[in-house]
Amino acid sequence: MRDELLRRFEDFGARTALFDRGTAVTYAELLKRIGETRQLLALHGVKPRETVVVHGDYSLDSVAALFALFLDRNVVVPVVTLTDTTLDTLVEHCRPGHLIRTTGAGTEVEDLAGVAEDPTDGADAVHGRLGDPDAAGLVLLSSGSTGAPKVILHSLDVLVGEKLEKRPRRRENALNILMVLMFDHIGGINSLLSTLLVGGTAVLPRHRTPDEICALIERHRILVLPTSPTYLNLIMVGDYHRTHDLSSLRLITYGTEPMSEELLLRVRKTFPGVRLLQTFGTSETGIATTTSESSTSTYFKISDAGVEYRIVDGELQLRSRTQFLGYLNYDDDSLTEDRWFRTGDLVEEAADGYLRIKGRAKEVINVGGEKLLPLELESVLMGSPLVEDCVVYGRPNAITGQSVCVDIKPTGELTRAALRKHVTEFLAGRVEPFKVPSKINVVDTIAMSDRMKKLRSRPGADEE
Repeated sequence: MRDELLRRFEDFGARTALFDRGTAVTYAELLKRIGETRQLLALHGVKPRETVVVHGDYSLDSVAALFALFLDRNVVVPVVTLTDTTLDTLVEHCRPGHLIRTTGAGTEVEDLAGVAEDPTDGADAVHGRLGDPDAAGLVLLSSGSTGAPKVILHSLDVLVGEKLEKRPRRRENALNILMVLMFDHIGGINSLLSTLLVGGTAVLPRHRTPDEICALIERHRILVLPTSPTYLNLIMVGDYHRTHDLSSLRLITYGTEPMSEELLLRVRKTFPGVRLLQTFGTSETGIATTTSESSTSTYFKISDAGVEYRIVDGELQLRSRTQFLGYLNYDDDSLTEDRWFRTGDLVEEAADGYLRIKGRAKEVINVGGEKLLPLELESVLMGSPLVEDCVVYGRPNAITGQSVCVDIKPTGELTRAALRKHVTEFLAGRVEPFKVPSKINVVDTIAMSDRMKKLRSRPGADEE
C-alpha cells in the first residue's frame, strides 16, 4: 500500500498536487517535502507507531506531515484549534509522544515526553488497538457539543486503502477540489485522500469565509464544491455568488447537517445549472457514497458497497468498511452488540429505498408530550420572505418540560415586535399550535461551528 502511494505520487510528478495560499505545489515537490518531514521527525526522535499530534489546518507542511506519519506507521491526531483542554484530553487518552506544529512558520516538532506520563506505553496501547503492527492510525475528535469531545480511533491504512482502489485520473480529467471541510474533520480527510490519491489538485484556502471560497472557485475554475447547507445559505445571503463568477461549478455536495426543503429550493434557484448531491457520513463510520433522488429532493440513497444500513425505531444505523475501532475515552455504547453504529439521526424511508433525514434524536423538542424536530419548523420559517435564516431549539420549561425557541436573522430592518408578530401570523394554520415558538429572538447572525453546522441553543441569545 505504501509502495503504491509513493509510486502514484512519483508518476503524477509534474502535476499540481496543491494550491497552498496561491502557490502551486507539484506532486514531485510534495513527495520531496514528505521525505524531508520524515527526516525531521527522525531527527527529533519521533519513532514509528508513536502517537503524534499535528496542529494546523491544511497547508503543504500539514499534508506532508500526514503522509510522512502514515508512511512511518504512526497514529496521527490532526487538530486545527489546539486549546489547553484539547491537549489535556489527548495527553490523557492518547499519550502522544510529540506535537508537530504546521501553523505557518514551517514545521516545528515539540517533545511531549515531559507532558504525557509514560507516552511510550500509551502510544503502544493506542497503536495496539489497530490490530495490525504495520498499520497507521488516525484519531479524530468529535465536535464535543454535548460535553467532552469523543476521541475516535480509525485505521488510516483502511481509509487510504479504500481510496487506492480507485484508478488514477488522466491528467486532462483531473479535478481541482476545494478543501472547504477542515483538516481534523472526517469529511476533510476524505476529500484530501480522494483528491490526491487519484492525481487531482487540492486547493487549500487560507480562511473559509464565503468571500474567499467563492474567489477561489472563480480563480481555479472549481467544478465541485463540498460544503454544508448553512454555508450555502451564507454564500447566498451575502450575494457572493453574484460578486464572483461561479459558472465553473458543476456539482455541489452538501452534508454535515440536514438540508431543509425550503433552503434546497433556494439553492436550486440560485444555482440552476449545478447538480446538487446530498452526502452522508459520520466521524465514526466515514463518508458513504450516496445518490440523491434529484437536485430538488432531500431524499438520498446510500449506494456504497462498503456500507450497510438499517433503521431501528426510526434511527439510522450503519456498518462500514471504514468503521472506527472504538473510542479512547468513552464506552462504545453507540455500537450495538452486533457492531452496528447508532448514528443518532432520525430518518424516514420511502418505498423505493430513498432516505430523508428528519433531524437528530438528541434535538427533539418535547412540549408537554408533543414532539418537534427543529428542521421541520426551520423549513417552514424559511418559506417566509422576511426570514433570511433561522435556528430552532428547545429550552427547559417548568410547566411543559421544554419550550420552542427560535433565533431569526430577518431579511431587512425589522423591529423585534414586528418580526414576532409576522412569525406568529405566518405560522398560523401552517403548524400545530405547540410548534409556534414561545420565544422569538432577533439576531444579526446565525451561529455556526467551525464544522459548518448551526449551533443550537446559542448562549447569550436575546430573549424575553
